[in-house]
Amino acid sequence: MRLGFGEILVVLVVVLLVFGANKIPQLGDALGKGIRNFKKSSRDEDDSIDVTPKGSPGQLGAGAPGAAQSQRAPSQAKKA
Repeated sequence: MRLGFGEILVVLVVVLLVFGANKIPQLGDALGKGIRNFKKSSRDEDDSIDVTPKGSPGQLGAGAPGAAQSQRAPSQAKKA
């Protein structure tokens, strides 16, 4: 189904009546910025995907028991 000139003209007139002549440039600007941000975020997301496993040996997370002990060790060494 294709839109002809008449259908596009009717849609534009309805948009003009609903939003008013002053708001149409603002709507176009906001729509353009939204599309630009969406494209940028979809490109950036593909580049920033981390493929290393989260539970790999040798890496302690913040909730791991060994992580809290390793953080306390330097402060205890200063007291002694």
